[in-house]
Amino acid sequence: MNRPPETFVLVQEERLFSFSTACFEKVGLTHEHAALISRLLVNADLRGVRSHGTRTVNGYCGGFENGSHNPRPQLRILHETPTAVVLDGNGTLGYLPTVRATEHAIAKAKKIGIGMGLVRYIGHYGSAGHYARMCNEAGCIGFSVQGYQGHGDAGQQASKPQLGYYGNPPICFAIPSGEEPPVVLDAATCIMADYQRGPDFDALLSVIPAAFFKSIGYTAVASLLGGALTGFTEPPTEDTAKWGGGRMGGMVLAIDIGSVVPATVFHAEVDRMVRDVRNTYEPLPGNDRALLPGAIEAERTEKHRREGIRYGEMEQASARAASERLGIPLPWDE
Repeated sequence: MNRPPETFVLVQEERLFSFSTACFEKVGLTHEHAALISRLLVNADLRGVRSHGTRTVNGYCGGFENGSHNPRPQLRILHETPTAVVLDGNGTLGYLPTVRATEHAIAKAKKIGIGMGLVRYIGHYGSAGHYARMCNEAGCIGFSVQGYQGHGDAGQQASKPQLGYYGNPPICFAIPSGEEPPVVLDAATCIMADYQRGPDFDALLSVIPAAFFKSIGYTAVASLLGGALTGFTEPPTEDTAKWGGGRMGGMVLAIDIGSVVPATVFHAEVDRMVRDVRNTYEPLPGNDRALLPGAIEAERTEKHRREGIRYGEMEQASARAASERLGIPLPWDE
């Protein structure tokens, strides 16, 4: 899904941002809230993360329209310590609450070296990289995961599911650099993406079981840190409980580099590793370069800002559906 599309139209960043913002405003969000979500979604498109970009606008708007998510949330601090804060997301999508939680985490990290922002009672928060990258921009290492209530209970499914397919929550580690691209592992915990499952995937269960055991463990840890640790199993207030889509949680951890080691020393070693991998390793089969995670996203962002975002067929179909339903002009010329 996140491979560059073979057929596409080029869409300018600002036009796509304006389209997304207008769609969210049409379904009841304030301009500030709509613009915040849109900025993050367009950022995902710029990086080539098509699965979590503006193709989600139509579905997200539908969730606000049908009452699954709260378009006008009142965020509240539920608990706070010198190192952590827990927010009530009031049943809205996870973007705004998790950005606010990240801001708290960064502020605490800058004060005492480490900070954690958690939010409960939210919907999908998109790519975990949004929040870990915010930490990077503030001179911190960032880590983020999301979890949802009831994860691990397969009893309601028609047939007993395969443990190898145990969930796929978002997870991101973001490590800032100096001159080289930052190292950003912005991914999900399953060995393969949901859309890649099929006979070939099934065969791997017995061929490389160790890989699946690792992804099962990553999934459990991510889900518990992004869910249980937020306290989202505590009973919400009546106002929050009425939003059926607010059954998820999210966690962001920020580590201020300068509180541990001079930032220049750390950045120099990150740069050294990135260069050494690029210059001394053989690329994976089918690739022409050896790169650490984050490098491709940085290159795509530069290319898309210069030339326009390559908007594939699945993105176009979603945008047309939102445009027709909400009456917002498409962000490209047809």
